[in-house]
Formats: sequence, C-alpha cells, structure tokens
Amino acid sequence: MQLHYQQEREALVQAGLKLVEQGLVARTWGNISVKLNEEEMLITPSGKFYEDLTPADMVIIKFKTNDYDKTGIKPSSEFKLHSGIYNDRKEFSAIIHTHQMNASTCAAARVEVPAVLDDLAQIVGPSVRCADYALPSTKKIVRETVKAMRGRNAALMANHGAVCAGRDLDEAFAVCQVLEKGCKAFIEAQFLGGAKHISKFEAWAMHQVYLKKYSKIAKKKK
Repeated sequence: MQLHYQQEREALVQAGLKLVEQGLVARTWGNISVKLNEEEMLITPSGKFYEDLTPADMVIIKFKTNDYDKTGIKPSSEFKLHSGIYNDRKEFSAIIHTHQMNASTCAAARVEVPAVLDDLAQIVGPSVRCADYALPSTKKIVRETVKAMRGRNAALMANHGAVCAGRDLDEAFAVCQVLEKGCKAFIEAQFLGGAKHISKFEAWAMHQVYLKKYSKIAKKKK
C-alpha cells in the first residue's frame, strides 16, 4: 500500500542505515527528521533498530504545535528538539541527532570546537558551540541546543552527542561527516602542541560563501 509521503519515508529508512554504516549511531540511539512543508515534519520512531525500520514506522508531527497521532507509532523522544530547530531555522529541511565518537568526546569535555579545518568552517560554521547540559527530552535541552546552533549547521550537546542540520538530507549528512572529521583533528592536534584555528572572520566568510554556493547548486539540481 502506498503511504502518504512515501518517498520521504523511504529516504529516512535509507538514512538510518547510512547512520549505522558510518558509525554515527548504534542500536536505537539518535534520530533523523525531514521537513515536509511549513507545518509538518517526518521523524524516525522511538525504540526501533535502524536495520528494522520500514517506511510505515515514520511519524508525521506538526512541528509548530508538536501534535501527532497518539494512537499510532510513538516518535523519537527527541522530536521536540527537531521541532525547536525547524521553528528557529526556516532554511533547514533535515536534522540528524547523532552520538558519533569524536563529537561526543568534545561534548563530554564541554568545549567549543574552533574552525581548525577549512571544510569545518565552510560546512558547519565559524566554530561548533557546545550547548549547556540538560536532561534529554526536556524544554531546557531544546532551548540550549537551539541557542548553540545559531549561525551554525551543527552543535555539540554537553555529555550527550551532536545535532547536525542542512537544507536537505545530503547536506545534513555532510555536516555530520565534516563535524566528526573536525572534532577528531581538534582532539589530536591538542596533543601536538595545541590546535591552531582559522580566524573567526575568515571562518565566517568561508561559511557564507559555502551557503551561497550550495544554494546555487541545489537550484540547478531542481
């Protein structure tokens, strides 16, 4: 039977498998969503292994009110985090919450990761802030993470993991990959006399160029 938003549902199934294959999550941790329109998002369910997901498992949520069909499948427990980001950042159409190793290490140290690599500056932003610690699935974790992501495509979540976003799923995955690479470089450079970062202005300028360039590429694909 053809489901409403079949293509988007199948994309989330494949995205979940890709998360596991790339070591960005394990078991049932993490979550993925895509924005369907200006009122609704589609998100992965709660408590299911990514390898077992089907298109029918994905849950539609009205992200402005957090309403969904409570007689159906339960959405990821972090759905309010996704709603908060979509409401704050109109340009995003995909969000991935991960527990990737190097980003999680930096989150455990509660450090802001500077732009130590060109691609980190370009794709993520001038730095990667670490949101203040808050219990999962609370208003505070939404508030602190949204604040940490301002002007960025990713943020660390203290003692938790990371959240990455993009204008489509491909870009959100690129953010995850570059974030992990940048955090690894930062950690290892600290053992070689300390990481040397790009200036904040140059990092900001590279991010702006990337955003404009990516927008043109995306328009050509359409």
